Amino acid sequence: MRRRVVEVEDLEGTAGVAREVAGDLWAGAVLGLSGDLGAGKTTFVRALVEAMGGDGMQVSSPTFVLLHIYETRRGRVFHLDAYRTAGVDDFEGIGFGELLGEGGVTVVEWPSRVESILPSDAVRIEIETRGPTARRFSMDWPDR
Repeated sequence: MRRRVVEVEDLEGTAGVAREVAGDLWAGAVLGLSGDLGAGKTTFVRALVEAMGGDGMQVSSPTFVLLHIYETRRGRVFHLDAYRTAGVDDFEGIGFGELLGEGGVTVVEWPSRVESILPSDAVRIEIETRGPTARRFSMDWPDR
């Protein structure tokens, strides 16, 4: 794994990190996106979807529905949230394993709740709040 840490001061900085991440993703990539409530996970996904050629205005938190699917020019983005799940069983119940075989990009918020079923080559991103809009991104990339 390679670690990269980036600090940003505002929402445009967060969007810039998401654009960089989008440029490095591959078909079938899985992102584990961690951070406290309000850290900007959904904001990050919105910018990621836009960077992949999708409509960021469609992006919303999947906390209560578990899964949103966004169409982009680079393929589908599957956006899941494990915050309110009972764990792995809930993810398996919505077909998480099948989603991984679809060739899209899968983003899992609160990945620690379903860690045992995430692929070993998942990109791990931790978002830390450093101020009203300032964030620190700690990203662990698999060696590919």
